[in-house]
Amino acid sequence: MTPMNERALSFACGAEQLVGILSLPHNPAPRGVVIVVGGPQVRCGSHRQFTLLARTLAAGGTPVLRFDYRGMGDSEGAQRAFDSVDDDLRAAIDCFQRAVPGLREVVLWGLCDGAAAAALYAPQDARVAGLVLLNPWVRTEEGAARATLKHYYRDRLRDPAFWKKIAQGGFNPIKAATSFVGVARRALLPAPARPEADCGAALPERLHGSLLRFEGRVLVVLSGADLTAQEFSVVAEAPHWRSLLQEPRFTRHVLAGADHTFSRRAWHEQTAAWTAGWLAGW
Repeated sequence: MTPMNERALSFACGAEQLVGILSLPHNPAPRGVVIVVGGPQVRCGSHRQFTLLARTLAAGGTPVLRFDYRGMGDSEGAQRAFDSVDDDLRAAIDCFQRAVPGLREVVLWGLCDGAAAAALYAPQDARVAGLVLLNPWVRTEEGAARATLKHYYRDRLRDPAFWKKIAQGGFNPIKAATSFVGVARRALLPAPARPEADCGAALPERLHGSLLRFEGRVLVVLSGADLTAQEFSVVAEAPHWRSLLQEPRFTRHVLAGADHTFSRRAWHEQTAAWTAGWLAGW
């Protein structure tokens, strides 16, 4: 493994100061990774996963910057929504380049709405050569309902604990039926028309448009036991999404059984290994 060190960085984004941690190999590769934190989180990530990922990649020679958005962690300013952090990302990449003079390009690595933020930003910055998107956030009310119908209820019927609960009299059929009908209505009714600027309604199409415009490589990693990942899978079944994801520049993995934040050590290590292997394959 390549020797590396870590140091704190402070850099400006408008009138506020942001704080990040640079994991720097002694002989850094010219392609680095910026970890885009999903919210509301700070630069270490759930279960310290961003810290561990940064150190793993840096030990393999890849410089990594993880940082706090404005309004989060040790950074100044007001908290912002995931689709309003373009200035933060640009400032972080600027800082990364100053700290690592040999850096030629970056990969944005994000989980959940951090993945969505990275994808929305990427086409605007020629320095971004790749994206790693874990359980990308494409949430709409209708999409969540469709994913619940397709995955949750199917899995419940296959779960022995569910049938045991019924046998023991612990199942309320009226309550369950009411819940199912409510989900079905949300899933089957067409989404109401909203302006394109409304990220809640238009997010799947905004994300598709950004990935279509982005010309770099993309690694998509989905958890096998996560509603956010399942909602993305449902969205990705649409013909225009299928066509996009079948392009050679896209790589896709599904980690069976994993939860949203890859909380088990084996799950985290697998995502890190997939990321490192994908970076090495360019």
